[in-house]
Amino acid sequence: MGSTTDKIKGYANQVAGNIKQGVGKATGSEELEVKGSVQNLKGKAQVAVGDVKEAVKDGANKAADEINRNL
Repeated sequence: MGSTTDKIKGYANQVAGNIKQGVGKATGSEELEVKGSVQNLKGKAQVAVGDVKEAVKDGANKAADEINRNL
């Protein structure tokens, strides 16, 4: 998966998790609230993976540009 895909899926999981948490609180379902919290955390992790992939790609591109300038 690319960094953008990771981020999109991560944000989608965060939104879905927040909705589940809200519904769980509103209905008194502790199980749904916990599942929402877990999904939200999963989304945050996916976004972080996307950020790392993007940083690595940017770093590699900068290094390649520097090498090409010195040739």
